[in-house]
Amino acid sequence: MLAMLFAVALAAGCIDAIAGGGGLLTVPALLLAGFDPVTALATNKVQGAAGALSSTSAFARRGLIDWRAGAPMALAAAVAGLAGAASVSHVPREALSFAVPIVLIGIALYFAFARKLGDADARARLGIGAFTLAFVPVIGFYDGVFGPGAGSFYMIGFITLLGWGVVRATAHTKLANCASNLGALSFFIASGGVVWSVGLTMAAGAFLGAQIGSRLAMKHGARLIRPLLVVICCAMAAKLLSDPANPLRVAVEHLFGG
Repeated sequence: MLAMLFAVALAAGCIDAIAGGGGLLTVPALLLAGFDPVTALATNKVQGAAGALSSTSAFARRGLIDWRAGAPMALAAAVAGLAGAASVSHVPREALSFAVPIVLIGIALYFAFARKLGDADARARLGIGAFTLAFVPVIGFYDGVFGPGAGSFYMIGFITLLGWGVVRATAHTKLANCASNLGALSFFIASGGVVWSVGLTMAAGAFLGAQIGSRLAMKHGARLIRPLLVVICCAMAAKLLSDPANPLRVAVEHLFGG
């Protein structure tokens, strides 16, 4: 079982480093291994944090992270991730399950059809300070509460609001994602929800996979990141909608008499 989970985390870490969405592989794998949902989510944060830390370090070594701008963002994301994890039982997950697939499909359409989407920076629509205080905490909180698509949400913010190029946006997405993962993980550690033998095994796989994915992202840039983001966003939306109890699926089926 540990060997299988290591391999899954290796693949997930590679995907996460490029476009996010590795949880599509790791959370179902943990559930299939017999973990209850809460333990699976808590243990998954260990590999998620390790993978994000690995990819962040890879981008940082290439000088692609602006620490003056990125450090405050990371702090905001970490605090918000911790708050989100602590609020899991109080946030209406049905509303998130309804809204997230719609947002993911919207992001996929944006990346698929936006004409001026490349590695060069564009005009910013929001200042870095406002972005750090208003946008980052919202996604960080969501990452702590629910998680699917958080990396894509960070990416769309960096590109559309700050006007950053795809590679630069990817680098800072990994930093913010790492911080919100660590914030949420700190709560799960304190609450005793992590299975460490599994979490650390998967963390090793995710760390190695993220090194591979980061190098691919830096080498190929928007040519690789853009189509993979479209695929991952659609896959995450499909995964969420595959649940017969998903409220959006239920509403659509009811609308069309399904």
